[in-house]
Amino acid sequence: MKTMRRTQAALTAVTLAGALLSLPQAGFAAGRMPGAAQEAQAGNSAASDAANRLKKKQFNDVKVTVDGGIATLTGSVEVYEYKADAEKQVRRAKGITAVRNEIEVGGASVPDQELQSKLQEKLQYDRVGYGNTFDAITVSVQNGVVTIGGHSHDYPDRDSALGLVSTYPGVRDVVDQIEVDPASFMDERTRIAVARAVYGYPTLNRYAIDPAQPIRISVQNGNVELYGLVNTQADKETAYIRANGVPGIFSVKNYLQVANQSNEGQKQVSVQ
Repeated sequence: MKTMRRTQAALTAVTLAGALLSLPQAGFAAGRMPGAAQEAQAGNSAASDAANRLKKKQFNDVKVTVDGGIATLTGSVEVYEYKADAEKQVRRAKGITAVRNEIEVGGASVPDQELQSKLQEKLQYDRVGYGNTFDAITVSVQNGVVTIGGHSHDYPDRDSALGLVSTYPGVRDVVDQIEVDPASFMDERTRIAVARAVYGYPTLNRYAIDPAQPIRISVQNGNVELYGLVNTQADKETAYIRANGVPGIFSVKNYLQVANQSNEGQKQVSVQ
């Protein structure tokens, strides 16, 4: 009798041990399948959200695929602005961690020199009435790719220049290299003081008449830089002397160009 009870107890213990050993494996398998399904569901959700954000007329020819949270954009748009906007929209989709933007910009092809000339003209008149005298923005074009650089007075001026370039037909891509000058009370006071010193001089005040062709003034932490196009070498040197006479500045760099002179033949004056 005792032997039978011991045998039954042993069998019960073995059965219980086997059941306990099987629990972690079952639990792992049970947890593994829902996790995989959950990941697939999250991927589908991200792709769906990204696609919904592109349901606009300008994105009719744009496709999006999502793999592991990385969205790839393909297709074509009419202007570069739409390409950039498509990327911004998809980045906001839930579950998207990165975006590969392979969208091509269609539209008519414009020769680089012609495109650069037109963009320069547009940028000259950009933000007139908003202190564009303190913007010195440059633009160059290679194979339809526009590189926009130089200095802007503040972020609204920078964003305005980028927006103007991004919407112009023929622009295939935009490289932003604009430096936004530091925002400080001292620098702002210096900008105004230099502008008064330069434009207040009789032979230089004519450069304030055409808002597209001013002597442009950039200030970074007390360091002054002059840009633009002047009529004579004397005007260039006078502008430097007037700017350098403003109290409290640390340096003046004179990048003014003289009309009808090659860049190589022009002297750049710098004082530390």
